[in-house]
Amino acid sequence: MSNPVFSRSDVFGEPRRTGNAGGRRGGTATYPNQSPAYGTPPQPGQYGQYGAAGQQAMDASQLDAMYESPSATTADTKRLTYDDVIIKTGGLLALLVVVAAATWTMVPRPMLTTVMIVGAIGGLILGLVNAFKRNPSPALIVLYTVFQGAFLGAISLAYNTLFEGAVTQAVIGTVSVFAVSLFLFKSGKVRVTPKFTRWLMFALIGYALFSLINFVLMITGVLDGFGLRSGPIGVIVGLIAVGLAAASLIVDFDSIKRGVEGGAPAKMAWSAAFGLLVTLIWLYLEILRIVAIFQSSD
Repeated sequence: MSNPVFSRSDVFGEPRRTGNAGGRRGGTATYPNQSPAYGTPPQPGQYGQYGAAGQQAMDASQLDAMYESPSATTADTKRLTYDDVIIKTGGLLALLVVVAAATWTMVPRPMLTTVMIVGAIGGLILGLVNAFKRNPSPALIVLYTVFQGAFLGAISLAYNTLFEGAVTQAVIGTVSVFAVSLFLFKSGKVRVTPKFTRWLMFALIGYALFSLINFVLMITGVLDGFGLRSGPIGVIVGLIAVGLAAASLIVDFDSIKRGVEGGAPAKMAWSAAFGLLVTLIWLYLEILRIVAIFQSSD
């Protein structure tokens, strides 16, 4: 899976085939007082005794009340819903934009570089912590959003100062790619298969290695500007990165769909929202860089 937020999760990850030997995951578990599977003889003590453990038979009025009561909703069972994911994702995006706008308008220009570095490092550390946590921490996810908002506000202002209108174009491009990815997933035109996820994983590893080499060449002074991502090659690499981000979004959507259909706990909406936020931030930065490369060549 491309996004570690989803791929490392037992809730959103793909089902694993395992044996049913003692202590191993998978297979069919049996619990006290549970009926055996079809064709399997009952085991001693599997059925509870009538009236045991303080159980009492229900009278007619209690049975009528039980059957006439409304069915339990996902809110009653505290299961994950699409509304949960949408609300959490929308809230985090709103916070991200507010912090970025505050950084853009209120941070003095001499402090902009410091805010950018602190936001980037803080966002990286908190992103890794949240990505590898089995249970989501709303506080850490919100804190990650604040750091990333400060980083995006600072870097967006820097780009927009050098390349006027770049931020607006990058925002429009991000929204457009997100919408197209969602349409392709909902329409079934792109299906998430094991082959698709393997291809995406290898492509992301290759892109990460390329980016690391480019970063080293830039900080050591071997290359200047955007390094290997300058000119036509930079545009091609950027478009490939946007395609990988779009594919990652589709995989994210599929993971969320499996979580909802599998009855995941409602708290996992925080993990889903965090995973989408990580991919959207990456997508925005890639499009912003492509716009800057185009404008720098004019």
